[in-house]
Amino acid sequence: MSERGSFACVITCIDGRVQQPVADWLMARLGVDYIDTITEAGPDKALSSGSKAEVEAIMRKVLISVNAHHSRAVAIIAHHDCAGNPVSKKEHVRFLNECVKVVTSWGMPLRIITAFVNDEWAIELLTDTMK
Repeated sequence: MSERGSFACVITCIDGRVQQPVADWLMARLGVDYIDTITEAGPDKALSSGSKAEVEAIMRKVLISVNAHHSRAVAIIAHHDCAGNPVSKKEHVRFLNECVKVVTSWGMPLRIITAFVNDEWAIELLTDTMK
């Protein structure tokens, strides 16, 4: 841990209902002090099938977290009742699986986590590349 603390990064929804529970869950799961938060409306759709410009903007923000804060993990989180990507859980899972491929293609040495915040606001782990 650096003198500034340890970091991980999350790509999550702008929806304020999910941000704090997700940050708390990630800090506990990863044993880090801070979470760099990148927000998008419907982040799983934006990252998996957004425009080249959208995906590159997210990647640049992840790079800042990696380079400035030495983050070694990135989580992509989708949630129930998402206004930015109003689809079924099954579709969110499909988008999240595509997100793993996109982030992997960036060639960064990152642990990739995906999760879904369900209708009870509980966080369901879907993918962890360090399992």
